[in-house]
Amino acid sequence: MTTMESIHKQPHHFGKAERARALGQKPCVVWLTGLSAAGKSSIAEELQARLFDRRLHCYLLDGDIVRTGLSRDLGYSDADRQEHIRRVGEIARLFVDAGLIVLVALISPFRAERRAVRALFEPGEFIEVFVDTPLPVCEQRDPKGLYRRARAGQVPLFTGIDSPYEVPEQAEVTLPAGEIGIDECVLRLVDFLQCRGNIPVRDEP
Repeated sequence: MTTMESIHKQPHHFGKAERARALGQKPCVVWLTGLSAAGKSSIAEELQARLFDRRLHCYLLDGDIVRTGLSRDLGYSDADRQEHIRRVGEIARLFVDAGLIVLVALISPFRAERRAVRALFEPGEFIEVFVDTPLPVCEQRDPKGLYRRARAGQVPLFTGIDSPYEVPEQAEVTLPAGEIGIDECVLRLVDFLQCRGNIPVRDEP
């Protein structure tokens, strides 16, 4: 008997729809992808703050933080990156099932891996957000000094330098984060989530 054959799903009294109604929101995952230093984490953190301010229920999964725990056994080879993304996707799926709005800030450079994660969710639950910051701008920011080290050959397989980043072909949202600030990026995401019905429209004073 294989491991999968020995697993039997236990029926639950409460499903995703019941949890969503109880929380007053429509669960989804907002998957921010882009180069290192593109602004993914900063945008996700500010979006989380805005959602909390509205008493909405969300959780932020940052790629670097996940690597300190769940993915601490993984390196940066293509296979390890694929597994890292798979793990984050599975966590996000569980949180969406719990009725949460999940924010993911992850380089996730390959289209195939992003498609694989999208396939974990029901139609409309996966919102791909391309944080479109040009490489020169990312290199100029370089808060961790990673681009400088990569250019010096000290960080192998660094995305955008000696490992490719595959631009999303059909992202639900594209944020020109090299041209607009974090506040404007977050405002666009909030508007998108309101239009999609994931969060209620706030009545402005």
